[in-house]
Amino acid sequence: MKYKTEALQPETTYHVYNRANGDEKLFCSQDNYNYFLQKYIQYISPVADTFCYCLMPNHFHFIIRIKSEDAITNLQGFQNLEGLKRENIEGFLSKQFSNFFNSYTKALNKQQNRKGNLFMHTFKRKKVDNTFYLRKLVHYIHFNPIEAGMCKAPDKYFNSSYRSLISNAKTLLKREETISWFDDLDNFKFIHNHPPQITGIDLSFL
Repeated sequence: MKYKTEALQPETTYHVYNRANGDEKLFCSQDNYNYFLQKYIQYISPVADTFCYCLMPNHFHFIIRIKSEDAITNLQGFQNLEGLKRENIEGFLSKQFSNFFNSYTKALNKQQNRKGNLFMHTFKRKKVDNTFYLRKLVHYIHFNPIEAGMCKAPDKYFNSSYRSLISNAKTLLKREETISWFDDLDNFKFIHNHPPQITGIDLSFL
């Protein structure tokens, strides 16, 4: 379907997600989760702001907003590519994601003595331009571990953005804007203490 491969564009918000091939796992230890985020910061943070995420053993979710055209074209990595012009931004963004996934795959392959692709071939992205939709997605993403029986509450899971969003600790997440989709922090916590109610919103693409 088109939404799975739609072009990434500046100043546009997306739900980005993917899963491991077959029955494999993306993460075999906590060090894997940490390394994945390190690579995300290296490759994706320069081109996109991040609002929330959840890393599960065999899949992941992020809500991101691609940065402005000027911010992207002024990156050293963009300017170092010969012949790459402003109209080639989508190609540069796709390359950043490709480098991110490839660098993690190579590291895990070496660690686990495996070969071949780790992720499904094309990472999926869904454009999101509605605050109601964003609120539902954040709730759904943070509730993944509870639905999977891995913990009892969002703040008990260590590989999602929930704990960082409710804290005052330094973060690269766009904390204030994310919380604002729920009006305030108290409402954010209240909603996350209850299972997502998806009636009236189409999450069938997940």
